[in-house]
Amino acid sequence: MKQFVGKWSLFAFLITFLWACGGDSPSPQPPQKTPEELAIEALTGTGTQAWAIAGGGSVTRSGTAVTDLYQNFELIMNSGSAKTYTTLNNNDLFDASGNWSFAGTNFDKFSLTGGKPAAGREISFTKTGDNLRLQFTIPAPGARINGVQAVAGSYVFNLVKK
Repeated sequence: MKQFVGKWSLFAFLITFLWACGGDSPSPQPPQKTPEELAIEALTGTGTQAWAIAGGGSVTRSGTAVTDLYQNFELIMNSGSAKTYTTLNNNDLFDASGNWSFAGTNFDKFSLTGGKPAAGREISFTKTGDNLRLQFTIPAPGARINGVQAVAGSYVFNLVKK
């Protein structure tokens, strides 16, 4: 009888111990990203993202294809605390580098610093898969480069993730 009680006590202790330990508790869910964090990630990936015309991109100005003027264009966006950008082969439409910031609180537009025609404009963006669409308008006043080249118009840049 003592063996039965001893075995039963041991069994009850093990069951109680296992029950107290419980199963694996579900791992905590990562915090939800804010709309701003999602927008930054769309533009810069995990920190720095290059976007290019090469590989299937295009550019239009007021509905007319001008891809040939920007065929080697690249936009590199960084998400660090300073939010910097760099452009290559920009045909004097964009500055070579500067800072960017969101325009407004919807986080679907940004603006670039600098002195070139695209600087200071609200640039709407839409990311779909590996494609980034930028849309902005340069009004006629101040839309000349070096007093010669007219760049006024509504631009659409369809860029491809590089």
